[in-house]
Amino acid sequence: MSVKRFDPKQTTTLQIPAKVLQANTSQHVIDNSKVSSQSSAARIGFISLGCPKNLVDSERILTQLKNEGYEIVSTYHDAKLVIVNTCGFIDSAVQESLDTIGEALSENGKVLVTGCLGVKEDEIREIHPSVLGITGPHAYEEVLAQVHQHVAKPEHNPFLHLIPDHGIKLTPKHFAYLKISEGCNHRCTFCIIPSMRGDLDSRIISDVLNEAKRLVNAGVKELLVISQDTSAYGVDTKYRQVIWQDQTIQTRLYDLCEQLGNMGVWVRLHYVYPYPHVDDIVPLMAEGKILPYLDIPFQHASPRILKLMKRPGNIDKTLERIHRWREICPELIIRSTFIVGFPGETEAEFEELLDFLREAQLDRVGCFKYSPVEGAKANELPDPVPETVKEERLERFMTVQAEISAHKLTQKIGNEYQVIIDEVTSDGAIGRTYADAPEIDGVVHLTDEFEVEPGDKVWVQIIHSDEHDLWGVKVED
Repeated sequence: MSVKRFDPKQTTTLQIPAKVLQANTSQHVIDNSKVSSQSSAARIGFISLGCPKNLVDSERILTQLKNEGYEIVSTYHDAKLVIVNTCGFIDSAVQESLDTIGEALSENGKVLVTGCLGVKEDEIREIHPSVLGITGPHAYEEVLAQVHQHVAKPEHNPFLHLIPDHGIKLTPKHFAYLKISEGCNHRCTFCIIPSMRGDLDSRIISDVLNEAKRLVNAGVKELLVISQDTSAYGVDTKYRQVIWQDQTIQTRLYDLCEQLGNMGVWVRLHYVYPYPHVDDIVPLMAEGKILPYLDIPFQHASPRILKLMKRPGNIDKTLERIHRWREICPELIIRSTFIVGFPGETEAEFEELLDFLREAQLDRVGCFKYSPVEGAKANELPDPVPETVKEERLERFMTVQAEISAHKLTQKIGNEYQVIIDEVTSDGAIGRTYADAPEIDGVVHLTDEFEVEPGDKVWVQIIHSDEHDLWGVKVED
């Protein structure tokens, strides 16, 4: 059998902090060893809930706290107060946030709340009236001001308490999230993000690129580009033109990808709304400038349901584009998310969705049962789908996708891929190919391989697969 070697950068020569305050996979609590200082009277506890976009907000707040000399601690009882950065996207996330606030109050007594759920102050105070303060998402300065009210600024010597140029990161050293904008201009009927985070607010491209350079200089080997709507980047600035490193570039996705592609690291795009100009990005992937990986939340395949969702509804055109993308870049990986049981979804429309899955042959797929979210327009739609039907459709959906995924991963057996190592355990190393984003996609198991470290990039031949993960052995470069 001939061996194919897949290199996502052909043209270019995990230790997640301990979740001490509460053991939950959606939480990130700063590891004290990363940010400890000498200011024992000014200790702050911090819990970050929700998505990577929220994680970036947490990193910025923590960096500002550290810049002012505060010490970030990893237990309730060592902290003068606790900050909870909340998620409020769906009902289960709201409940987790409220439960976490309650636990922090019980264990510490002094709690500040920020993040997406913070826009529902009345709801929080009805359940937890004793919280010290509440702010919404990306309210960095307001959070700091509230901290100052309750924990005096420590005496701080910046020459003794140094902060790295890239700030405090909650991810492992070798990968980082690069948030390029806030908010969203869409009004999808199942989503309340714009009411929490506002309309699209893009960062100027020079600021984004400068941050990316700092991260790369600090040892980051994979940049995960995130926003609520990555494809819309720069629209609100009218694609503002700037000079960066003696070049004139525009604040738009293509220019961003082109420049990031020159930094010699993996660049991965998340939350890409399928605008027509996404077609222009795929050739950059084929050239090896950025990873051939697109995270596109298609949500459904029925034109009528997509219209009710206020999403693009020409599914035939979507399939044509997917086929065309793969013609341009055969190595392209597409991940997506879907909703089953949306109000009014018929059995025939659900079958349309399954047919789309079989035709599109997507590589990585997540699926959720529709859940009413307070404030979402979809709640007003008629003909809600019974919970038992939602559950049955979810199981059928995942059965179809599991078969597709298992088949695609089987095709990788015998081929060689560059793998970035995330962690080394007692069983061996665990890493990812370009086809897998951290914490949401599959992994590559390198059983009994201990001569590597997190962040190493090694060549691996795939020897086994299941419907989610791969197993491989290290080979020579």
